[in-house]
Amino acid sequence: MKLPLAAAFLAFAAYAAPAQAADAAAGEAAFKRLCSACHIVTAEGRRGVGPTLFGVVGRHSGKVEGFRYSAANQKADLTWTPEVLDKYLTNPREVVPGTTMAFAGIRNDTERANVIAYLQTLK
Repeated sequence: MKLPLAAAFLAFAAYAAPAQAADAAAGEAAFKRLCSACHIVTAEGRRGVGPTLFGVVGRHSGKVEGFRYSAANQKADLTWTPEVLDKYLTNPREVVPGTTMAFAGIRNDTERANVIAYLQTLK
C-alpha cells in the first residue's frame, strides 16, 4: 500500500515542480548557431533574409518596417509572447501555415526555452 502512495507523491512532485529557469547566454549561443544566418538582433543593421529580432518579444507579427513579409505572416495576427514564440519555434509552419521561413524549428525544449530567454533580452 505504501508503494502506490509514494509513486503518486513522486508523480505529483514532478508535475508541481517549477520549470528550470532558461539560460539566456546558452540561448545566445544557440541563436548564433541556428538563427543568425537570416536574422540580426540590433535595431539597425544589414537586412537579412528574415527581419530583425530586436524587440521581437511583445511585437505584433509582420510589423518590422521595411521588411517584406509573406502573405501568411502579414495575416497571422500574432503577438510574439514567450508562449507564442515557444509554439512557433517548435514548428513555424504549423503556427503560420504558408510562412516562407525555411526553418524546421527547434525540437529540444531546453534549447528553445534558452533562445526565447535570449530574445527577451533584446530591447
